[in-house]
Amino acid sequence: MLVRIYTGDDGQSHFDDLGMPSDDVLRVATKPGEDLVFRRSAENSFSDWHHPTRRQYLIVLEGQMEVICGDGATRQFQPGDVLLAEDMTGQGHQTRAINGSYRSVSMGIPE
Repeated sequence: MLVRIYTGDDGQSHFDDLGMPSDDVLRVATKPGEDLVFRRSAENSFSDWHHPTRRQYLIVLEGQMEVICGDGATRQFQPGDVLLAEDMTGQGHQTRAINGSYRSVSMGIPE
């Protein structure tokens, strides 16, 4: 699953299903010096309304993560699912770990 989260004209975050790329290889350009961030959530963690610190792809590696948008929509992400986080303004979104913790990796993308 490849899902984008963005800020709409209403100032709320929303989901947009993008679908997985159909090409065998897809290269995404990053900025020189950009990094990958590997993260493990705390057990049953919850992060109240927030924005990503940068436009980024977030890939769930282990466990389950739930994301709640400002418009009330909720999605659960499993290992292998990709979230393109672009809701840099407005209300933002909430996240929580489901049934324990989850591991993820995020990669910033250029403006």
